[in-house]
Order: sequence, then C-alpha cells, then structure tokens
Amino acid sequence: MATNTAHEPQGRHQSKKAAASGWIGSALEYYDFFIYATAAALIFPQIFFPKGDPTTAIVASLATYGVGYVARPIGAFVLGHWGDTHGRKQVLVLCMFLMGFSTVAVGLLPTYDQVGLLAPVLLVLLRLIQGFAVAGEISGASSMILEHAPFGRRGFFASFTLQGVQAGQILAAAVFLPLAHYMPEEAFNSWGWRIPFLLSFLVIVAGYIIRREVDETPAFAEVDKKGEVAKAPIVQAFTDSWADMLRVVCMALMNVIPVVATVFGAAYAVQAAYGIGFQKDVYLWIPVLGNILAVIVIPFVGNLSDRIGRRPPIIVGALLSGLLSFVYLYAISIRNVQLAIVMSLLMWGIVYQGYNATFPSFYPELFRTRNRVSAMAISQNIGTTFTALLPALFAAVAPPGSTNVWFTVGAITFAVTVLAALAALSARETYRIRMNDLGKPDAVPVDKQEYDRMREKTLQDARLAKAAA
Repeated sequence: MATNTAHEPQGRHQSKKAAASGWIGSALEYYDFFIYATAAALIFPQIFFPKGDPTTAIVASLATYGVGYVARPIGAFVLGHWGDTHGRKQVLVLCMFLMGFSTVAVGLLPTYDQVGLLAPVLLVLLRLIQGFAVAGEISGASSMILEHAPFGRRGFFASFTLQGVQAGQILAAAVFLPLAHYMPEEAFNSWGWRIPFLLSFLVIVAGYIIRREVDETPAFAEVDKKGEVAKAPIVQAFTDSWADMLRVVCMALMNVIPVVATVFGAAYAVQAAYGIGFQKDVYLWIPVLGNILAVIVIPFVGNLSDRIGRRPPIIVGALLSGLLSFVYLYAISIRNVQLAIVMSLLMWGIVYQGYNATFPSFYPELFRTRNRVSAMAISQNIGTTFTALLPALFAAVAPPGSTNVWFTVGAITFAVTVLAALAALSARETYRIRMNDLGKPDAVPVDKQEYDRMREKTLQDARLAKAAA
C-alpha cells in the first residue's frame, strides 16, 4: 500500500465530472471554431469586406480563418504556462470564457457597410482570440481528465476530450446549415448568420456550471501542496522532455487526414478547375457523417488503448488511414461519388480515430505533472499548425491540369502518416505506468497481469456503483 501511495496521488478522483467538463468545453470551443469556418466561406465575404472585388473578399475572408491557426502556438505558450502554474481548472475556465465571449462578439459585429475597414479589423482580432483560446483547451482538458481518471481507465476517460471536439463540429453543422438552407437569403445575410454565434452564450453558461463543480486534479494539488509547482514550466518542458515534444509534433501531423478528407478532397472534387464536377451539397455531408461516426468510435478506441496500449492504435490508425487516402483520392479522380464518400468515412470517420481517440491520453502521459500542459500544448499546436499549410502545398504540387493528382497528394499524405507512426513507435509505452511516474524515462510499468487485475477491479467497482445508483 505504501508503494501505491508513492506512485499515485492521493485525493478525490472525479472521473465522470472531469470527463463531462472536458467534453462540453471541447464541444463549445470547436463549435465556435467551426461555425466561424462555415461563416467565413458562406457569408463573411459579402458583409465584412469591400464589394468591389468578390475574389479579393473571398480570399481575405478565408485568410481570417487561417489567422486562428497562426495564434495557436502563441496561445499554447501562454495557456500552457498558466495551466502548469495555476492549475488545470483555472486554465480551462479561462479558455472557455475567451473562446465563448469572442464568438458572441463576432455575432454582434457591425458590417463593412456600417463601419468600413474597422469591420474586418475587429473580425481578425476576434479570430486571433479564438485561435489563442483553442490552443489551451485540448491539452488542459486532456490533462485534467487524465489526472482524475482511475489507473487502468485513463485512455477511456481522456478520449471524451476528442469526442467533444467531434460533437462540437456536428453541433456547428446542425445549427448553421439549416439556417443557411431554409432562411430567405436576405434575412440570413442580414441577421440570420448571427444566431449560431450568439447561441454560444448558452453553452458558456452550461460549461461554467459544469466546470466549477470539478475539483483541481489530485496530481496537480499534490505538486502544489509540496511546493513543487514549476516557476518556468516551459523551460523545464524543453529541458527535460524535448525528445518527447518532438515526437508529439510529428504525431500531431496526423491532422493531415481530416485536411485531405474535408479541405483538399472537397476542393479536388468540387472546384471546376480540377474538372471532376461533384455537387457541393454532397460534400457538405462528409464532415457531418464523419464526425457522427467518430463520436461513436472514439470511446471504444479509448477503452481499447487501456487494454493493449497507446502505441498500437496510433500506429495502425496512422498507416492504414494513410494508405486509404490513395483509394479515397482515386475514387474522386474516377468520379465515383459513392466510393469517395465511403472511403472518406472509412479513412477519417473510423480508421483515423485510432490516432484521434488515443492521443488525449498518450500525449499527456509522456510528460511530468509539473509541465504536462505546457509540453503538450506547445508541441501539439505546432504540429497542427504545420498541417494548416498542407492544402496550399497540395495545390502547389498537384495543381489543376496536372496528371496523377490522386497519387501525388496520396504519396505526401502517406509519407506524413508514416512519420507519425515512426514517432509513436519510438516513444515509450505509457498505459501501465503510474501517475506519479509519468514522464520519467526510467519509470517501471506495472506488470501486465497485475495491471489487468487492477483494471478489472476498477471496472467492477464502477459497475457496482452504477447498480447502487
């Protein structure tokens, strides 16, 4: 018992409340992030930019979407530091308010006709705040859920962070697309587009109520009580864990799969210059259906990672989704709509979730409690930001009119997923390492038979508690 006490922090574990807090926060933040993306494509060029040159307005509007990714690394440094010095709970509440209120503010912005150039300036400023805020959400929520979860179930509970992300994207589509489709165009352009942004206020209230009920994690509270909270967690992260941070940067490049599925794949299929000629409304369903599949698959993969380890789902998910990208893009090239949609859903909605459901537990498990949020936030957001540049790279190396577009883009995608798989392969396995030993290169994992016994007891206790309730 003394050994267990030394390896696990003592305190009240609020596994379900922490998971609910992470879920709703991630759902809110990515709902906000993606309604902006939708609006930037559908409506912002007409209302926030000069009307003389439609092409310039479209480019400028989409550029404001990209600005959110530019702000991510900055947010990762600031919010990562905050999460490691002030606690997981505080940084998550801060992220939620920054994202929520900046999104509501977008819904209240005056248009270009009303205030001229001030309109796009304010729009860019609010988008920067959104990108800044979202940089701390996944790392903070993953760390909080992980540190509240019982040993043997960290993968399952941490996966709810990403389930919330996918649910937020579904919610964004469910709110925005019907309004755009059913409202009269004049009413939608005048005030209807503001509704999804203003609805964020309701989610802020719900999120705050849930998050205030969650205690600080036992792991951080123990570090705080011992006076071991790092004064410069970012410096410590780079000093102690630079190799694992580099691995996370490489693994985070797996964001190439949703980029191929929903950004380049859509452009390749729909844009007239490529000559494929798919209908736009067909492609609107790919992210919706893909996210619905992901919501279903994620908890099962998270649970699987608690049984077989973190690395196998990530490696298999990376390599197989990279291979499927060839088939998906080839299906577009031969104008087979049904095959393209099925391959997209298989590649992104199912196989990719081997990575997507597992990294919320694997990444924070690679780092020590005192610099966990900083190390994960910085490295993950740097990797994700790189992938935001990939659509431009794809268009440059496989422009309209070139031959074998599907093979060229598929080869780059597969190369990226191989790099991510190699990064996961080179990392140490973490699922059987006790909480207080995480991040230590010489940490000894619990014996597999003993781990399985402990995990089964945790599951049995959960079943008994549920039956008693």
